[in-house]
Amino acid sequence: MKRLLTVYAAMLVSCANTPSQKASGMQKSVEILVSESQGGTDQAGFRIIKDEKDFQNSIKESLGVADMEKESAINYPKFPKNKKIVLYNLGSFRSGSHRITEIKSVSVSNNILYVEVPAGEPSGGMEIQVISSPWFVFAVPSDYQFNSVELKYSK
Repeated sequence: MKRLLTVYAAMLVSCANTPSQKASGMQKSVEILVSESQGGTDQAGFRIIKDEKDFQNSIKESLGVADMEKESAINYPKFPKNKKIVLYNLGSFRSGSHRITEIKSVSVSNNILYVEVPAGEPSGGMEIQVISSPWFVFAVPSDYQFNSVELKYSK
C-alpha cells in the first residue's frame, strides 16, 4: 500500500511540473537592441512590440523625439526577424545608474520570462539626487510563450 501511494505521489508531482524553456545558445538567441537611462515610465512593466513601425515609434517616444530633424539623427537598430521584441521599463529611481547593458540568461517558467541581468554596483559617497526612468528593448526567441517578465539581478 505504501509503495502504491509513493508511486501515485511521484506521478502526480511529475505531471504537475511545467516545462521550462532555457536558451541553449544564449548569446545568439537573446540580444539587447536599445538601452537608455532616461525616457521610461514611472512604473516597471513590459510591452511586446508587434512590428518594425511599432518598434521605431516606441524608441522615438521613449527618447522624447518630437522634432523631425532630431528624428533623422536617430540610428534605429535593425529590427530582428523571427524574434519577439520586448520593451521593458524598469520604473523610477532616485540615484545611481540602473541602465541594463547585459543579459546573462533568460528562461521561461510558468508563463513568466525570467531575465537575469547584472546587479548594479553601489557608487558610495554623496551623490546628487537624479531621478531616472531607465528602459531597454531586447529580443528573445519567437517560440517563448510568456505573459509576464521578471528581472533577476545577479552578481
